[in-house]
Amino acid sequence: MREIVLIKNGELALKGLNRNSFEDKLIKNMKSRLADLGKFEFTKSQSTIMVEAQSDETDLDLAVERISKVFGIAALSRACVCEKDFDIIRKAAVQYLEEQLEDAATFKVEAKRSDKKFPMKSPEICREAGGYILSKFNHLKVDVHNPDIIVTIEIRDKYAFIHGNSIKGAGGMPTGTSGRAAILISGGIDSPVAAYMMAKRGIELCAVHFASPPYTSELAEMKVMELLKKVAKYSGTITTYVVPFTKIQEKIRDLCPEEYFTIIMRRIMMEISEKIAVNQNCSALITGESVGQVASQTIYALACTDCAVEMPVFRPCIGMDKEEIIKISRKIDTFETSIQPYEDCCTVFTPKHPKTRPHVEDVAKAQNKITDLDELVEEAIKNAKKVIIR
Repeated sequence: MREIVLIKNGELALKGLNRNSFEDKLIKNMKSRLADLGKFEFTKSQSTIMVEAQSDETDLDLAVERISKVFGIAALSRACVCEKDFDIIRKAAVQYLEEQLEDAATFKVEAKRSDKKFPMKSPEICREAGGYILSKFNHLKVDVHNPDIIVTIEIRDKYAFIHGNSIKGAGGMPTGTSGRAAILISGGIDSPVAAYMMAKRGIELCAVHFASPPYTSELAEMKVMELLKKVAKYSGTITTYVVPFTKIQEKIRDLCPEEYFTIIMRRIMMEISEKIAVNQNCSALITGESVGQVASQTIYALACTDCAVEMPVFRPCIGMDKEEIIKISRKIDTFETSIQPYEDCCTVFTPKHPKTRPHVEDVAKAQNKITDLDELVEEAIKNAKKVIIR
């Protein structure tokens, strides 16, 4: 039996004259995600993209799992393809959905008749197909309000498609349709969630991670790479830069007032990330900060860090509490990795009494004590390690 995957675009249907370019980008992203599984044919038709494997050996279960994580898809369904003959359609519905119908207690039939030349109207298709299914599965009952399975019959131009319950897609916009931005990624819970949320709005990601050996271990860096791999299942490829930060942090410790350690560290991280972002054709920075979560995330401290760069800074977690962020991290499977006990450089030289209401002028004055900072920044960028995460 010929089987395809039907992709429902959702939000893309509202894009008017730009819709084709968004759909083309979505198809490109799906092709990339399925590249190692074999060849697939992609066909656009009436707010639906049809995906068909070109080999019977293709692992369609794995293909569906990967596609379900591609941003820009509202819902998807595995469907069988058959001739537009009602006798063939009803028999195919019973055969294709047999296992699901056996396991269900209730069902209903929905029909979508795009081809108005088809001799039966939608209510008639539903009635006749439903009666035939009942005759084959005596345990089933019809429930039009909350059925265990919805049998959908779509009559289109060339063929009829039959499928069961749809799978919810990742939603959002196709990655790459909203430009590029650099995520400052740590090993914590928040920044992977921020990366996921911005990628969901169509932003292509690159990432910047700061490492401070020997104060941070290789395991901490490996933890961050694992987090990015989990995010990349949704966002696609992430070009990542691991920036050596030890010399700069030691300078901050030796030359700056302790209460400003974290804010100055964050400002310099932003400066370095902006320089890398420019080279990566990014137009914004992303962080996982949430107002009031720690001392460096008060509105006063955030204002001081924002002053260090000219790029806009996106903070999708800014108004969320920790439980809300954790809920998303569990959904995208980053939580268990994030709580592994390998700390990153944000925990190095943490002040005992950080300044929660800093003034920009005071912070800048304290930062200016690092007289060779420009050289240290350029050295850190030059020695950054580039990693491609897929």
